[in-house]
Amino acid sequence: MDITFDHVDFTYQAGTPFAGDGIKDVTATIHDGSYTAIIGHTGSGKSTILQHLNALLKPTKGTVTIGDFKITNETSNKNLKPLRQKVGMVFQFAENQLFEQTVAKDIAFGPKNFGVSEEDAAKLAEQMVKLVGLPDDVLEKSPFDLSGGQMRRVAIAGVLAMQPEVLVLDEPTAGLDPAGRQEMMRMFDQLHKEQGLTIVLVTHQMDDVADYADHVLVMEAGHLVKSGSPREIFSDEDWLNEKQLGVPTTTRMANRLKRRGFVFDPMPLTEAELADQLVPQLGGASRE
Repeated sequence: MDITFDHVDFTYQAGTPFAGDGIKDVTATIHDGSYTAIIGHTGSGKSTILQHLNALLKPTKGTVTIGDFKITNETSNKNLKPLRQKVGMVFQFAENQLFEQTVAKDIAFGPKNFGVSEEDAAKLAEQMVKLVGLPDDVLEKSPFDLSGGQMRRVAIAGVLAMQPEVLVLDEPTAGLDPAGRQEMMRMFDQLHKEQGLTIVLVTHQMDDVADYADHVLVMEAGHLVKSGSPREIFSDEDWLNEKQLGVPTTTRMANRLKRRGFVFDPMPLTEAELADQLVPQLGGASRE
């Protein structure tokens, strides 16, 4: 299902002396089946955008359309439960949301809350543990006896057990070491490709945007200032640096090599793309 923002404003504590703009006049579409990254420095409006994706926040002005749901300032919470099942939210340090005595109970909690039988919820827990790459024997363990990375996977399994169509990720690798971050990002990419999930990712990691996203929204001071493919967004290094965003590591390296006479067309975003263009210029064989 597509998600569309149509001239959306959101004001925190609207109508009070403490009112402050969260987002202003945002118009954008996140297409069904896409992998969309939202980037911007702290305070740019990224998290405000995310909280509109399942109506945790509702627009002060404008309309957010999520599949068949139209969300405005007048929308009642009464009929939003089906929407919140379709859009799964994984917040920073998702492991802090764990609370049940066992992994199986924690994963099954959400589906049971939406009317799934205890037996079917238990089966879902077994399936989701496998999906996030955890061994079966964790099901009867306390989630608090697991490692930090395993706990985060359990929390993500609980979101996936709701069988959402859209998975929203707010800095999902925060606090993980580089190896753990790479494993987590590969898992999300696999879910995107194999389960057909629409992914919406907020991140400060430009390498992850280049490696995985097919669409990018750039936020600044509550405004959507640019959108396009990663190649379009990362083509202007000066503009990105001005916005305090930087570029992927590979692109930064290619720009340095370009100043030394190497030629790149298009500008590489990933290590594989860099190797494919660099090896022939160094007189080597093409990369298999």
